[in-house]
Amino acid sequence: MLFAVAIGLVATVAFAQQQTPYVAPPWTYKTKQLSRAEIDSLLAKPAQVVVIDVRRPDEVVSKGSFPVYLSIQIKDLESQLAYIPKDREIITVSNRAHRAGAAGDLLTSKGFKVAGAAGSQDYEDQGGKITRITPPPPRPAQ
Repeated sequence: MLFAVAIGLVATVAFAQQQTPYVAPPWTYKTKQLSRAEIDSLLAKPAQVVVIDVRRPDEVVSKGSFPVYLSIQIKDLESQLAYIPKDREIITVSNRAHRAGAAGDLLTSKGFKVAGAAGSQDYEDQGGKITRITPPPPRPAQ
C-alpha cells in the first residue's frame, strides 16, 4: 500500500511540474525585450536587419531559431565584432532573451544599432514560427 501511495505521489508531482508555466526573471538589461509583433515587423525588412543568435549550437538545434541568423555564442561576441554589420539594426536571440539582452547591451556599448532582444521560445509561445534545424547525419567511419 505504501508503495502505491509513493508511486501516486511521484506521478502527481511530475504532472504538476509539467503544468507549471514559465515565469521569466526580472528584465535587468538596457536593451529592449521585443514582442512577437515587433520582431515580425523588423523581419519584414530583411535588408535592414541582422539576427544574431548567441546560443550554443546544441541549443539552436534543439530549440530552433529564425530562418536566417549569424551564430555567435555570447562568450565569443566581443572578439567577433568585426564580422557584424554596423549598417543594420540588430536583433539578438537566445532561448528566453536574457543572454540576448546581455548581448544587446554589449553591442550597444560598442556602437551597434540594437533593435532589441528576443527569446526564440518566447516568440514561439506568442504564436511565432520558429525554424527547426536538422543536423546532417554523422559521416561514416573510413
